[in-house]
Amino acid sequence: MTNEHRFATLAVHAGEAPCAATGALDTPIYQSTTFVSASSDEMAAVYGEQKFGYMYTRYGNPTLRGLEQKVAALEGGEAALAFSSGMAAISSSILGYIQVGDHVVAARSLYGAAYNFLNKKLPRLGASTTFVQSTLVEDFEKALRPTTRLIYFETPSNPVLEILDIAALARLARSRGIPSMIDNTFASPALQQPLALGVTVVVHSATKYLCGHGDAMGGMVIGPKEYIHELSHEILRDFGGVMSPFNAWLILRGLRTLHVRMPAHCSNAQRVAEFLDQHHAVEHVNYPGLPKHPGHELAKKQMKAFGAMISFEVKGGYEGGKKVMDRVKIFARAASLGDTRSLIVHPASTSHRAVPYEQRLAVGITDGLVRLSVGLEAVEDLIADLDQALAF
Repeated sequence: MTNEHRFATLAVHAGEAPCAATGALDTPIYQSTTFVSASSDEMAAVYGEQKFGYMYTRYGNPTLRGLEQKVAALEGGEAALAFSSGMAAISSSILGYIQVGDHVVAARSLYGAAYNFLNKKLPRLGASTTFVQSTLVEDFEKALRPTTRLIYFETPSNPVLEILDIAALARLARSRGIPSMIDNTFASPALQQPLALGVTVVVHSATKYLCGHGDAMGGMVIGPKEYIHELSHEILRDFGGVMSPFNAWLILRGLRTLHVRMPAHCSNAQRVAEFLDQHHAVEHVNYPGLPKHPGHELAKKQMKAFGAMISFEVKGGYEGGKKVMDRVKIFARAASLGDTRSLIVHPASTSHRAVPYEQRLAVGITDGLVRLSVGLEAVEDLIADLDQALAF
């Protein structure tokens, strides 16, 4: 059985089994806040973790448990933990490692809210972050301090699609005895397996490709069993960023088709990127599937396909980008990604508006940059839509 076949089977079956009580094939939605024990002794044993069981959904829920087991299986991790949103997962997973006086080394190109958390929120807690202004591993190494406790990055990055060497950054972290953490949202486990490349922890906005249908919000953290256990007890329970059982059920449903959806997304994106790359109204295109992309060869090495996210610079700067945004008919003007429907967004005024102007420019987020999340429509229709929108 090939890895691709194994992944497909896990996507459909991992973490799920027919309900023992009713025979229901689909995982039930355990829409209950609390769970009953048969006796005081059993309740005490569950609370004290001498016996496995459920007591309160903030502490665990069978529907969430099924989702966690499936995502852990797909990422090849020991354990996983579900959160109410991607940012709940990102902030909580970082807080699981960082204390007062600690230091984080992070990539320069990050989702805007993640950058904001590292740049503004961590200092309030007595910790600090150095943002590495390149993709070179040696520059990450130069940024390390004796107090560094984490290397954090994403690849492909949001929204300029930079490609970082996952295995090399993981080796660097291990050589210093510190964990590495990657946001794998853009790729999903269908395209990229960071844990197999040596990364310690993977985080996701499950709202995106894991769900795949734009109808449920959630986040996931995957990593060593001991770390996930501590994160559950010390961060999730106290901060309370718990995913709802209904959202967990929706994301479980979405994951069963992840292995089918992602190749279609990627095929469409490749065609759209090649079209944009030849268009007279486009300055340049950021897509690792284009041979001219500086990370193309590395992406070929560490990804199964190049993903469905594209960003491109429109001639005419902000006004040019605004015209494209206003003229599209199929692409929805929406700030998320990973939906079956194609989405378009202007990062400078949305996802990265909290990032200082100079920092945005340093990583290529100019005023005329437009980001696409390429969906599952007929690619000919998507190209025609962009062609008419760029006719100025």
